[in-house]
Amino acid sequence: MLKESTIQLLRFHFSFFLMPVYFFALSQAPQINWLDAAAIFFILHGLVYPASNGYNSYMDRDDTPIGGIENPMQPTKELFWVTVVMDIVAIFLSLLVSTVFAFGVLAYIAASRAYSYRGIRLKKYPIIGFITVLLFQGTLVFFLVYHGASTDKLMMAPTYAMAAAGLLMGSFYPLTQVYQHEFDRKDGVLTLSMLLGIRGTFIFTAIVYAAAMLFLLNYFSSKNQLENFIWLSIFLLPVLVYFFIWLYQVWKDPRQADFKHTMRMNLLASFCSNLAFLSILIGRFL
Repeated sequence: MLKESTIQLLRFHFSFFLMPVYFFALSQAPQINWLDAAAIFFILHGLVYPASNGYNSYMDRDDTPIGGIENPMQPTKELFWVTVVMDIVAIFLSLLVSTVFAFGVLAYIAASRAYSYRGIRLKKYPIIGFITVLLFQGTLVFFLVYHGASTDKLMMAPTYAMAAAGLLMGSFYPLTQVYQHEFDRKDGVLTLSMLLGIRGTFIFTAIVYAAAMLFLLNYFSSKNQLENFIWLSIFLLPVLVYFFIWLYQVWKDPRQADFKHTMRMNLLASFCSNLAFLSILIGRFL
């Protein structure tokens, strides 16, 4: 029986925040192998992402709020070994999808470990940490889902779509750090949000998010699917409304850049993005 702290720090619920890339890539795969698509969903959201969360918690030993958990427990050695087992299982299951997919999952796991591991600690470098999240959580995952879920195991994914996926992940990355400046400073980590400042974090998020939408517009236009971009924009409208209301509050009082507002922002953005890309996927079969 796993310890309560281990289950908590795997943060299975956090996988919800990463689902939009999966649904986006799946919605764009020309012909879908649904068995492989289901396997990929389980591998990423049931094994790889939680193991990454758990390993990060094992290294950080947070005593302040972290993604989705207001009062994190302290990790034990059990958490470390559970993450190792989950990663090994993920790699072996990935081989059932394709060798390319398995190598991609291995690359993701390696990047995740390098991001958190105290001996390397990519997260303490603001630009490198940002690029790591953008490339691996966004661009690479899009390619892996597009490749693995496609019937013909396609090796070429649409460039603009991969770029948009990376930018979508990258846009909200500094917002997840905006309430942790004090803890990160004590931990010797210089996050992108600390480098930008609280107000600068919001401005940066707006710019990168706008860039992501421009890439999406270009992508859907090139496929003569502007209706999908319009549909996507409608679903994401609540995200923009909340973001600018929160921005106004933070501009008047920086203390509003706290854990609760951040989690509401992440939850709303993930919920709307998941619905948007899922609706595009379902729309293909109606």
